[in-house]
Amino acid sequence: MTPSPTIIPIPVSCRFTGGAPFPLTAKTVIATGGDPTLAGTAAQLAKLLDVRVAETAQAGGNVISLVVDSTLTGRLGPEGYTLTVTASGVEIRGGGAAGVFYGTQSLRQLLPPDIERFGRRADGGGLTVAALEIEDRPRFTWRGSLLDVSRHFSPVAEVKKYIATLALHKLNVFQWHLVDDQGWRIQIKKYPRLTSVGAWRETTIRVGNEGEYDGVPHGGFYTQDEIREVVAFAAERFVTVVPEIELPGHSSAALAAYPKLGNTDAPGYAPKVQSKWAIFPETYSPKPETLAFLDDVLTEVLGLFPSTFIHIGGDEAMKQQWESSPTARAVMAENRLKDGHELQSWFIRRTENFLAQRGRRLIGWDEIQEGGLAPGAAMMAWRDVKWAIEAARLGHDVVMAPTSHTYFDYTEGTAEEEGGTIGAQTTLEKVYSFDPTAGVEPMHHARVLGAQGQLWRERMPSLAVVEFRAFPRLSALAEVVWSPLERKNFDDFRVRLRVLLARFDRLGVNYRRPRDSTTPPANPMSPPHGT
Repeated sequence: MTPSPTIIPIPVSCRFTGGAPFPLTAKTVIATGGDPTLAGTAAQLAKLLDVRVAETAQAGGNVISLVVDSTLTGRLGPEGYTLTVTASGVEIRGGGAAGVFYGTQSLRQLLPPDIERFGRRADGGGLTVAALEIEDRPRFTWRGSLLDVSRHFSPVAEVKKYIATLALHKLNVFQWHLVDDQGWRIQIKKYPRLTSVGAWRETTIRVGNEGEYDGVPHGGFYTQDEIREVVAFAAERFVTVVPEIELPGHSSAALAAYPKLGNTDAPGYAPKVQSKWAIFPETYSPKPETLAFLDDVLTEVLGLFPSTFIHIGGDEAMKQQWESSPTARAVMAENRLKDGHELQSWFIRRTENFLAQRGRRLIGWDEIQEGGLAPGAAMMAWRDVKWAIEAARLGHDVVMAPTSHTYFDYTEGTAEEEGGTIGAQTTLEKVYSFDPTAGVEPMHHARVLGAQGQLWRERMPSLAVVEFRAFPRLSALAEVVWSPLERKNFDDFRVRLRVLLARFDRLGVNYRRPRDSTTPPANPMSPPHGT
């Protein structure tokens, strides 16, 4: 049997040629031909390997060549690449700069894990790369992960570390859940109370004992300069940052900062930054000053995030305050909206139009289909893929994010092993078995942009716990969204995974040891492996 390369996700094709290997030495040079689109990728690879970059290299030298080859674009797309290793050199050719970057990630995984700490001096030097030929391209264009920083805040350094780990897996979308009932995390200069008030809560429910509060204030936010820093860091790794700005529900923190923007004439209206995990009745009021506020917020968001898609949430918007608010009911009557579901659709359609006028696209959770889906909106299915199947039939792009396979706040082990559970489990093998196009008619497969893993952080107070829940299940999902169905094999994946987990050790990435390991899973509250 032909051995598989120690690469996750598995490439489309790989052939070991049997030739002499390529030696990585102090004389190795990374050559870019002076292509400015490859400068960042070359610099990252040079830092990893502890070698230098040159525009050109002498013929016959020890060279790793990086090339954007437009002739590959039609066959492999801009994210596809070829990787050829011979005794005389390594050549990575990409259909675009992204493809070249992904080729370097494959080269990285062909080298021993110690490369992450010691560069070319790993294992005492004398590193070689086996002679081979790889041709590779992704199955889907949306290969993502969501990180919730509202429930528990992560500083910039942690966010960047998480993005870097996504990039190692050739994942290319980072959905940043910046806004929710428990905290507003993005600086909006026109509305400073969003962060001075909305970014802070008085206390938090204890993980594993939700009848108690910890009594410790919690909060934090990202300045606009910090957001630009994260977006630039991600872009260097060909990861698109998609911000999520929740509306019209999950708005308690915003309304705690600016109460007049809510349904002030609804009985019992008393917004606050929430300290427990639940669905709350607060929704934005459909009055002019609130709509102007949302437009202002989105305007600043668009100035920070160049992503085509802007995620507006749209999920779990409770309707009772609208139904009991004379102001909201007057808006419903004026616009001939029969109930709160249609008012929610009115909000979504208005926002979709605002974004479309500025060259952006709206994406939201599957509730945005209730009351009618906005014409240009894309939908992310979380409750059930049936919503995405129907949206695809109606001509909408969809991203698969179902609780059944992609919610990594669902534990894999017991509550004792993993520091609390929400009563649902998702195994590594189940994640690996996921097919984002299952149930979608072949004529609509092109509407499935891809899939995404969710890290909701009600019970994940630290990055170590996030990583423990994410990995290696997110590694399995990376293979789901990159590799062809016919290349997937769970037993082979587990073999390759051993090398990736050793790499995680060197990188200080925490993870849960797979069930077939001879050692029990580590406690997620412990320090990451290898540190």
